[in-house]
Amino acid sequence: MIRFILVQNRQGKTRLSKWYVPFDDEEKVRLRGEVHRLIAPRDQKYQSNFVEFRNYKIIYRRYAGLFFCVCVDANDNELAYLEAIHLFVEVLGMTLLLGTDTVLTSNALSPDAFFENVCELDLVFNFYKDALRKVYAILDEVFLAGEIEETSKEVVLARLEQLEKLE
Repeated sequence: MIRFILVQNRQGKTRLSKWYVPFDDEEKVRLRGEVHRLIAPRDQKYQSNFVEFRNYKIIYRRYAGLFFCVCVDANDNELAYLEAIHLFVEVLGMTLLLGTDTVLTSNALSPDAFFENVCELDLVFNFYKDALRKVYAILDEVFLAGEIEETSKEVVLARLEQLEKLE
């Protein structure tokens, strides 16, 4: 089960957080700091994307200047969560690149053009617009109630298109 999801920049500023287990505010601040101090100095070339953390595991991937971190139970499948992070980032990158007025379809962008053109500034400045709602909608389509809900990019994009039609 997922305990929490964090997206942090290299300096440790949290850009996105989702908590699936209740923590008080002080504990959340402590967890954010500990996770950042644990993963930021790691060497991407020679160290894995899995780190033991308390009685759990942190699975993370770094895209551009952002760390996408998922804290899960110690016995969960690391590779499944690593793939889910990649799916989330890919869908997130596709929707941010397309903008809010474009209809979302799986054929709109090639699979290779996902996150390299989306930077932290896109997340930060788009959060004040309509994108915050969209980012959390994407997060909820991929992860729900502390579990991986969907693993198909096409299904997630179709659901997001349905949500756009409802608005």
